[in-house]
Amino acid sequence: MTASTTAPSPPGLPVDIGDISRELKKLWDDGDAVRSRASLINLAVYSEAPGSLAANTELIAKITEDHACRAIVIAANPGAEKSRVQAWISAHCHVGGAGARQVCSEQISFLLEGASAVLLPGLVFSQLDSDLPLYLWWQGEFHEPMDPQLWAWVDRLIYDSQLWSDFAAQMLRVETAQSEAKQRVVLCDLNWTRLVQVRLAVAQFFDDPRAQQHLSEIDQVEIDFASGFHSTATLLLGWLAAQLRWSKPAKSGRHSLTFEDARGKRVAVALAERAGRPISRCLLCCGKLSFCVTHPSGHDLLNVSCATDGADRMNQLLPAGREDAVELVHEELMRGGPHRVYVRALNCVRNLL
Repeated sequence: MTASTTAPSPPGLPVDIGDISRELKKLWDDGDAVRSRASLINLAVYSEAPGSLAANTELIAKITEDHACRAIVIAANPGAEKSRVQAWISAHCHVGGAGARQVCSEQISFLLEGASAVLLPGLVFSQLDSDLPLYLWWQGEFHEPMDPQLWAWVDRLIYDSQLWSDFAAQMLRVETAQSEAKQRVVLCDLNWTRLVQVRLAVAQFFDDPRAQQHLSEIDQVEIDFASGFHSTATLLLGWLAAQLRWSKPAKSGRHSLTFEDARGKRVAVALAERAGRPISRCLLCCGKLSFCVTHPSGHDLLNVSCATDGADRMNQLLPAGREDAVELVHEELMRGGPHRVYVRALNCVRNLL
């Protein structure tokens, strides 16, 4: 039997399912004049991990410091022997920019055990805040059946492919759900978000038009990644391949492969697992010229360098960003658009993941 997901302490005020709207209204009616409710999106968080209700309540408390929302936190235990549904309401209040009024976000929490887990779509739909967009943060792996009724309402699906044990199977389920929703769902992979600062650091090498000629001269790429982050490194490689129009990926060893550039020239790629940051080094070699981004352990800055024949021509530090769940979701909530670059990168290395 799956371990219970019951939180060690209640995540708010216990309420009956049918009384949630009324109790939320009372929550604000009983408040004082210095509090105001705010909501820009609906953020639903789903997890089947033990203790997730308490853990995700803490994450929502931090996320709402910068993103006012109605949070719907769901902890599910489909393997429980008995069917049970519990609900709680709470609010996360933070002092606004003026320093006087508190801006508050609502949280509705659910514990679904046993057969009640199938109630997920109905619970989410019935608690949405007006016509605001719905962001669904699905923690862990997807499993069959994927209810098309749920995906039809989702605007942006947040997940972390770094946690998947079988990337191909999981991605097939995600893309099937997206197709059933008639492509309405925007895919937001935190594994891709994890690469934002590294990608920016690599791209800035070629901001100068004079440096762009070296893009066609790249003949070797080396990427170092930490244990468990092979898919992260592969997505970074996919981004390079998509942007530079490399094709025909072929494995030549366990962690080595080749591409062909737009002119048919061979590009050798070496992926190496090393202790340290998720991506600790990305090296681009263009003959005698090399561009390198490194992220040393214990540092919150990227070391960016350009060298000729091993002698540094340029060295600078750039922000590395944090890699915790709150920062990754914050980064994702700050960005809009359909994530076409992610889709192109994924398609370039799909068979390598």
